[in-house]
Amino acid sequence: MNDYAGEIHRPSVAARLERLPLTSYQRSLFAIIATAWFFDAMDVGMMTFVLGSIKTEFGLTAVQTGLLGSSSFVGMFFGAAIAGMMADKFGRRPVFQLSMIVWGVGSLLCGLSDSVNALMACRVLLGFGMGMEFPIGLAMVSEILPARSRGRYVAILEGFWPLGFIAAGVTAYCLLPVIGWRGIFIALAVPAVFVFIVRRGVPESPRWLEGAGRHYEAESVISGFERRVLLASGQRELPPVSHVGFPEAKTSGRTAFAELWHGVYAKRTLMLWLLWLFALLGYYGLTTWLCALLQHAGYAVTKSVLYTVLISLAGIPGFIFSAWLLEAWGRKPTCVLMLLGSAVAAYFYGQAAATQASVAHLIAAGLAMQFFLFGMWSVLYAYTPELYPTRSRATGAGFASSIGRIGSLTGPYIVGVLLPITGQAGIFTLGAASFVVAALVVLTLGAETKGQSLEALSH
Repeated sequence: MNDYAGEIHRPSVAARLERLPLTSYQRSLFAIIATAWFFDAMDVGMMTFVLGSIKTEFGLTAVQTGLLGSSSFVGMFFGAAIAGMMADKFGRRPVFQLSMIVWGVGSLLCGLSDSVNALMACRVLLGFGMGMEFPIGLAMVSEILPARSRGRYVAILEGFWPLGFIAAGVTAYCLLPVIGWRGIFIALAVPAVFVFIVRRGVPESPRWLEGAGRHYEAESVISGFERRVLLASGQRELPPVSHVGFPEAKTSGRTAFAELWHGVYAKRTLMLWLLWLFALLGYYGLTTWLCALLQHAGYAVTKSVLYTVLISLAGIPGFIFSAWLLEAWGRKPTCVLMLLGSAVAAYFYGQAAATQASVAHLIAAGLAMQFFLFGMWSVLYAYTPELYPTRSRATGAGFASSIGRIGSLTGPYIVGVLLPITGQAGIFTLGAASFVVAALVVLTLGAETKGQSLEALSH
């Protein structure tokens, strides 16, 4: 049954979730989702550290290397879009689990590849699984946390990206000389099994269940949620439910994708698509090649990996600062700040690399660049799911991510084409220009969402 007689007398799921104190139970669910985020980041980031070795082994040209670096983003383009629509139609939880299977198989097959064409095809499959992860993880974290903590925790979720990137660099530095890039990809398939098992403890989103008309299931999930929060809080009873400020979202009768371009959502969708496109064009165009560019400038493989890991450490304070600023200052101004900071820092890093400045100068410029780049990611992931209603949230986040993957897959390829012509200074100037365009888009079209419930933002 999809309804019951007493439904109209019951407080909404949103009202019941928003009044809950934040406890170890919600944090444990967040940690499970974030664990997969961490290993996804390792898989994506690993290509930065092994691309130079793969290029040397197969004797690839700069253009071929760029195509290989872009291949996983083709899969991420389709994975994010398809998974987002599937999650809005069938639920977050089953699609969430499916992504782990695709991701694990893809990583394993990458390690077993014996030709560059096979490796490229397997990177597409791996990218599909990773692309599935993003819109669903964002939707789930957004839907189980209250508005007062939502932005901070989604930003922290994205903080597992630089942690995974750094872990990829450390892994490559320690194991690349020992087991090679194939052994590393095989090893990265193992965590998929672990994450698949622990994710069984994550319930379906009660907000989605209610919006889908599955009220009995929504009641069961939210009641269990309340019991666990009450137990974790150590209180005798939960705060009273507020009936103010949580209007029921009305179904529109449109498909989830059609709704992205209707009414107020059309402007939000245009802003997000342009933001993701130019932000990821700049980010992946630069970072996918970061280690290989250092090798191109004459640094040894091990030193290139080490320097890339060192500058990536700045991503940790970057995402922490961004997570704090999101709630203290707001999503829109924080996003603009991080994008413009990325642009300035990328330009100066390019100048340092092109002029073969001292290692200290190069690392200092790189630290500033990674600080703002990973801060930028935190805003992107906190901001995007807040701009859509529950019934189309995963679809909206999925398609924004997919459009971003167009930038992701073209960025590394453009670098491969332009590097012999413009040199490193030109490459990083192009990346800086992409970040400036993204900042202008947010400045002119963006809306502020800080401190508002998801239901209020959907009206």
